[in-house]
Amino acid sequence: MNGHLPALVLSAGLIALLAGCTTTDEIIIDEKGVNMTAYQQDLAECRQYSQGVKTGEKGARGAASGAVVGAAVGAIFGGGDGALRGGGAGAVTGGARGVSEGERDEVQVVKQCLRGRGYRVLN
Repeated sequence: MNGHLPALVLSAGLIALLAGCTTTDEIIIDEKGVNMTAYQQDLAECRQYSQGVKTGEKGARGAASGAVVGAAVGAIFGGGDGALRGGGAGAVTGGARGVSEGERDEVQVVKQCLRGRGYRVLN
């Protein structure tokens, strides 16, 4: 499996890059009576807080644990070559799941922050 370690590291790196894409711009608030300049400042500050979620790290941890589980399952059902394929598939699946969880957490942090500042979040 050492020969494929660079591929796993590359996969984890790609997952970390994908983690930079967030969906916090899909947050909808009730704009009635809202000073939009102040809202934009508050939104920027809340997004900054959401960076504490560390989505990239969640993706990398998911990839690592997915690779271990996938390799074990692949070894059981497909021999040595199956372990390699299973490990790769597990890394991708686990990494995607970790990134998705991190993105959801980021959005939740921004929504809670905005609610705390008095905005009515609609979604």
